[in-house]
Amino acid sequence: MNISNILADLGIHDHNPGVMIGAESFGSGSTIDSHSPVDGQRIASLSTATADDYQRVMTAATEAFVEWRTWTAPQRGEVVRQYGDALRAKKASLGALVSYEMGKSYQEGLGEVQEMIDICDFAVGQSRQLYGLTMHSERPNHRMYEQYHPLGVVGIISAFNFPVAVWCWNTALAWIAGDVCVWKPSEKAPLCSLACQHIWNDVASANDIPAGVSCIINGDYTVGEMMTADKRVPLVSATGSIRMGKIVAQAVAARLGRSLLELGGNNAIIITPEADLKMVIPATVFGAVGTCGQRCTSTRRLIIHRSIYNQVGDQLVQAYKQIRIGNPLDENNHVGPLIDHDAVRAYEQALRDVVAQGGRVLVEGGRLEGEGYESGCYVQPAIAEVTNDLAIVQHETFAPILYLMTYDTLDEAIAMQNGVVQGLSSAIMTTNMREAETFLSSAGSDCGIANVNIGTSGAEIGGAFGGEKETGGGRESGSDAWKAYMRRQTNTINYGTTLPLAQGIKFDL
Repeated sequence: MNISNILADLGIHDHNPGVMIGAESFGSGSTIDSHSPVDGQRIASLSTATADDYQRVMTAATEAFVEWRTWTAPQRGEVVRQYGDALRAKKASLGALVSYEMGKSYQEGLGEVQEMIDICDFAVGQSRQLYGLTMHSERPNHRMYEQYHPLGVVGIISAFNFPVAVWCWNTALAWIAGDVCVWKPSEKAPLCSLACQHIWNDVASANDIPAGVSCIINGDYTVGEMMTADKRVPLVSATGSIRMGKIVAQAVAARLGRSLLELGGNNAIIITPEADLKMVIPATVFGAVGTCGQRCTSTRRLIIHRSIYNQVGDQLVQAYKQIRIGNPLDENNHVGPLIDHDAVRAYEQALRDVVAQGGRVLVEGGRLEGEGYESGCYVQPAIAEVTNDLAIVQHETFAPILYLMTYDTLDEAIAMQNGVVQGLSSAIMTTNMREAETFLSSAGSDCGIANVNIGTSGAEIGGAFGGEKETGGGRESGSDAWKAYMRRQTNTINYGTTLPLAQGIKFDL
């Protein structure tokens, strides 16, 4: 693939303004360079937002909201439909940029753009289904109902591992709800945000949409701090680490705003004696090494019944020998690089901690060197035999390290699965209906996502995405996640000629 042609197709230049109000580009802050973990090369540079730039963006966004909220929801849905079509036209180029700037395989890059297209399709339908409720009043000649209204400016803080899809999960729903969006992308994959905005600008221009409906503010954590402290932002949707999420939650709560948090995962698959191993192995391997272990839904822990532990372990070891690691734009490879050298160091430290804490490495890891690995970000996926209580197992290392452990009873396995502070995704592999239903019951998985006979990774747009406990409790994407981007209002209409009070209260003058 010719990266220069891809960048040109997406409107990315050598030097780019990193702040955008619609098609207007600027940025008075310092310059940052985006380097690809694929080959270590500088892709392009962009300027960042200053405090004055941020204020300029917020002024434009709040002004745009005044008009955008008056558009009917189906009109806003039509705009989102057009954006989905624009993404279809740029899918190959945007997918390649995601792959090159972030490091995931080209197939996963294309899949991420497809998620954007899918949520646009979902949002179009949802724009005609922003339903409220009608209820009976206890007072005669009164009608009661509920309706939903736009919130205002939605602030979106996204992470590097899904540099475009998670923004679109939020934005497509926020737009049809009547909100405007201000996006603070990850500084580790900033060029993807510019590409998304350029694609949007053509749609916005064709429909005479106020510029502030979609804004970008590239920069470091200080930009996020401005957003989380800003009372003009009623909802902040933040994706990232638990540490970051706690900071955001406290700042937003201090001003009684809303936060939608999608934080860490420490996801497990339970494998019972009645599992179909032909399904277990590919589901586990993709979950553990896909995106080089940098998905929040990546499979971190494998909880295997003692009677089949050796059999499963042996098959996994053989499967790991078949993993091809290299340039993610080469579709013959399964796994690309980690995002940067800091991620590599965290991976290496985790493997040292496994041994120091009493675990045993079954498939050796390590940094890869030599031809094709010049960026220094490529690592070998590793497997370790551990117990669930090890400190390193309780911690989410954003890297391709899979922890194997044994259990004797299903209750024990579920307790191990639930025995971490994170609560995002979970799965059980079994052909036994009772085991499956127990796992899905209130006594089963405590995660926001619980699967049977599929892995922990690979959520569909139709379902609400999010987790419990220190994963943050947020829900994005499908189902009724749209409600997070709107405010609910209860209305009562008296169409009679008297003024009866509720609860039979008398107040006669």
